[in-house]
Amino acid sequence: MTRDNQLNIQTFLNESRFSPYQWTVFALCFFVVLLDGFDTAAIGYIAPSLLKEWGIAKPALGPVLSAALFGLAAGALSAGPLADRFGRRLVLTGSTLLFALASLASSFAGSLDGLTVLRFVTGIGLGAAMPNAVTLISEYCPDQRRSLLTNAMFAGFPLGAALGGFLAAWIIPQWGWRSVLVLGGIAPLALVALMAVSLPESIRYMVARRQPAERIRKVLSRISASAAQAQGFVMTEAAAKVAPTGKAGLGVVLSKSYLVGSVMMWLAYFMGLVIFYGLINWMPLLLKDAGLDPKSATLISALFPLGGVGAIFFGWLMDRANGNKVIAAGYVLTALLIFAIGQAVGNVGVLVLLVLVAGTLMNTAQSSMPALAAGFYPTSGRATGVAWMLGMGRFGGIAGSTLVAELSRRQLGFSEMFTIIAIPGLIAAAALLVKQMAHPETPAEHDAAVGEAHEHAQEAQLGGH
Repeated sequence: MTRDNQLNIQTFLNESRFSPYQWTVFALCFFVVLLDGFDTAAIGYIAPSLLKEWGIAKPALGPVLSAALFGLAAGALSAGPLADRFGRRLVLTGSTLLFALASLASSFAGSLDGLTVLRFVTGIGLGAAMPNAVTLISEYCPDQRRSLLTNAMFAGFPLGAALGGFLAAWIIPQWGWRSVLVLGGIAPLALVALMAVSLPESIRYMVARRQPAERIRKVLSRISASAAQAQGFVMTEAAAKVAPTGKAGLGVVLSKSYLVGSVMMWLAYFMGLVIFYGLINWMPLLLKDAGLDPKSATLISALFPLGGVGAIFFGWLMDRANGNKVIAAGYVLTALLIFAIGQAVGNVGVLVLLVLVAGTLMNTAQSSMPALAAGFYPTSGRATGVAWMLGMGRFGGIAGSTLVAELSRRQLGFSEMFTIIAIPGLIAAAALLVKQMAHPETPAEHDAAVGEAHEHAQEAQLGGH
């Protein structure tokens, strides 16, 4: 407690135990991201059924497969500024409702064009939900556990995508492809009802927007009773995270103080998704063309997206070391392993190991990027900063699929293709090292940021008297 019963928000979060109330916020955000992963991957699982039922050729699926990616980009780019203006809770709940209703409506689609439009709308909701879940949980975390908890929550995405595959394999033979989309709509609708009752607004957002002290006190008292006596609130930002005067949202993200870091994170996330979507969409065909039987090609390819849970370990590392360097090392190792995949096609055992380890490192590095962004920006630009990184990166997914399609058209060899696909990993690593040079985070500065030390903070006397 500061003078005159002024409570420092981040000090309070750092010194209080992680309460059941904060675990509730974590769980709700985790399930938003889990269902985000399920709905994002759903179209891939129902694609073979669409070909059969509607009697269409594979190229005709291109627009419906990419529609959600364009929607994801649009949703992410628009949701961040909205959340920095209207609050994380409102935009997160609204976007979850949007992708629930759009997925449900998709199950009634009678044509490919109709399904394409509805997948775009679904994508807008999915793209808006993800960054706001990341931002909300990061603003309820103590500094010393922020990256660990944010990455643990983000691990719900690959888990949801994998869960979708298992469920789709079970329910499509019984109830058809539409049942996958029905499930992808009903589950988030139930979650929206829970969010409406149990999900609070970001505490840092409420303080930054000068909301009534009584409302802030009520939320903080759910974390620890020691907040009950506070008459007003102060909020600190580490020196490296002070917003330019009078700026918020995109104004912060594109300001002189943050521009280089913003662009480098966009580039790193973009390049990561070039690799991810390029291989997710094309690896089964590449392995099949390299001589593996279709079943082996599919099973080996399925190992690639399983590694997102490794992000929890990277989160632990990022809370203790330099996040830029930790993730850059992950991208460099990813590039080396993808190059090695191209050299190992004759040995199935080695190939399985390389795909699994490469996928683990790729997903771990990529899943750690939102936590890096959440820690980089001040409160007034955090939702926009995370959302725009995710939004710009989505175009990397589109570029990745296009790149591998073009390499296939030019009939490059297996090893040559994987050599080229490895290069974006090196570019991503270089981008994060440029960010580190432009915004140096020394061990001492890391400790200062983690502790929100007063000598490196800007105090704003906010809240009610």
